Amino acid sequence: MIWAMLGESWRAMGANRLRTLLTMLGMVIGVGAVVLMMSIGQGAQYAIQQSISAMGSNLFILLSGSTSSGGVRSGSGGGYTLTIADADAIAELSGVQVAAPIHPGSAQIVYGPNNWNTSVIGTTPDYLVARSWPVVEGAGFTRSDVRSATRVALIGRTTAQNLFGDDDPVGKTIRIRQSPFVILGVLAVKGQGMDGRDQDDTIIIPITTAQRQVFGTQFPGSVRMMMVQSTTQDIMPAVEKSMTDLLRQRHRIREGMDNDFFLRNLTAAADSAAESTRIMSLLLGAIASISLLVGGIGIMNIMLVSVTERTREIGIRLAIGARERDILLQFLLEAIIISVVGCCIGVLVGIGGALLVNALSNTTVIISWMSIVIAFGVAAATGVFFGFYPARKAARLDPIESLRYQ
Repeated sequence: MIWAMLGESWRAMGANRLRTLLTMLGMVIGVGAVVLMMSIGQGAQYAIQQSISAMGSNLFILLSGSTSSGGVRSGSGGGYTLTIADADAIAELSGVQVAAPIHPGSAQIVYGPNNWNTSVIGTTPDYLVARSWPVVEGAGFTRSDVRSATRVALIGRTTAQNLFGDDDPVGKTIRIRQSPFVILGVLAVKGQGMDGRDQDDTIIIPITTAQRQVFGTQFPGSVRMMMVQSTTQDIMPAVEKSMTDLLRQRHRIREGMDNDFFLRNLTAAADSAAESTRIMSLLLGAIASISLLVGGIGIMNIMLVSVTERTREIGIRLAIGARERDILLQFLLEAIIISVVGCCIGVLVGIGGALLVNALSNTTVIISWMSIVIAFGVAAATGVFFGFYPARKAARLDPIESLRYQ
């Protein structure tokens, strides 16, 4: 019975091929737009998540306060109000995983005939723990290297390629501001950060070496910033309050006075960016879904025209014994076929469009089965919803009046 109706529906649509194709076009565009937009949105979410993962988890950044001289005020980090001892004290707080003081700068790095200007970060081994940044070749420096201000370094992949090409940099000696440094290890690839900077274009050295032999410092043991990692994300508000109270106490800041440091929750900022991207993805999908609505309206209009054109045919079927539900199912099947076939073509168009965007613009796209299933399900439901009214109208036609219809 169903197969006979499907065959009849296919023949009825084949009698008006151009009209059927134009009706399907609405569903093709709608489904293709949904798949394409969701793929782009999910690709953007993935890129943000990768940036967050590369940055590290549960992170705070502490910046020294500003200074004021002659009415001129520097920005955050302009003064030297934080010290290595502050980092050691923070590391003892409950809920703190590690606290790494940082003394950053930039320098021209020389190896043989090659040279490269890159960022140089003076810090402790805890920095690699906070950033979830493993050493993939060689080994990292130790706390003993920090205490002894040893001239050793870890090198990022970008800097290594520019200085050494395809050679293994481990064990080689480079010069940083005329001082020789032995490369102990190569850092894992991090890629681009959330600020667009290449995180692999860097060199990491012991903080004491950076202060005493490379960049110098106005006050011994002082740093401009430090990175703190909490054990879990849930306790980050409590850790933030504990750090603030501890630093105010250590810096002898009286009540009512402003802090001489700035504390930033990097995880909250990253989560906010991820949430914004998720909302953007949903918005893109919602906008694209409007095309499905337009396609559904097109199906309903064409089906209403088809009912009018085939009124006499419907009257003959009813007169020879067809039931109302048979007529209803007949026209409903036609609407579903148009919707499902258009949906299948639309899925292929959406996938092809996503791959084309990825190839032409190097934009990350993720084609998930979930987006395809959702688009397919919504398109099929749209065909049933908009096809039901014309089918119901056809099923309720009066046989006598239908036979008289010219």
